[in-house]
Amino acid sequence: MPMPTVGDPAPDFEAKTDQGEILRLSELRGQVVVLYFYPKADTPGCTTEACGFRDDYGAYLEHGAAVVGVSPDSVKKQARFKEKWSLPFTLLADEDHAICDLYGVWGLKKFMGREYEGVHRTTFLIDQEGKIAQVFENVSPDRHSQEVLEAVTALR
Repeated sequence: MPMPTVGDPAPDFEAKTDQGEILRLSELRGQVVVLYFYPKADTPGCTTEACGFRDDYGAYLEHGAAVVGVSPDSVKKQARFKEKWSLPFTLLADEDHAICDLYGVWGLKKFMGREYEGVHRTTFLIDQEGKIAQVFENVSPDRHSQEVLEAVTALR
């Protein structure tokens, strides 16, 4: 599926959280949502990115923003990742990559001459009305949270 662009309604979905509960994106309507997609829990880049969101989480809360991470990992792996790194926000298990497909972030990747299917590290900033306010592609894990936080601040 093509990636949603600025102004598009954020595609709704439901998925299991790291706690095994069901979350629907539409349940978060009325607040800003940072929906970030990452390739694999507890790998160096994904840990760096998640810890950035963790370290800035208080500022996100101050701006009324929810942070939600999505990867094709299992509920169990998401739970371990969340606990190991004390992540205060929700992680979603997208094992069949249906949400990744819905947001156009699943596709061909290349690493060290090898091609494979996987998640393209991408973040969607969703406004209070449920529309895409900004899309961050090919993000740098080490400074991504600050970049998104600036956009959240400007959105409010």
